[in-house]
Amino acid sequence: MTVMEKLHLSIVSPEKAIFDGEVERVTLPGVQGSFSILPHHAPIISALGSGTLSYVAEAEEHTVDIRSGFVEMNNNDASVCVETSAE
Repeated sequence: MTVMEKLHLSIVSPEKAIFDGEVERVTLPGVQGSFSILPHHAPIISALGSGTLSYVAEAEEHTVDIRSGFVEMNNNDASVCVETSAE
């Protein structure tokens, strides 16, 4: 059995920390369309548009509806700052 590689994901909004932990992947609503980040993805900074952010942690998918934000991926660490639809 192989161990699934993971990346560290941190999701924050102006009001609170939403998630901080290890994930298998994260899918984000980019302004040019949806895209996924997997472990060891190349460094990237991207603006996010309105839509659903999803991530897989412990083999379970979680979702967050967002209005806008940005993501930075570097050294297997994805940092996402969002404005959620509930704010």
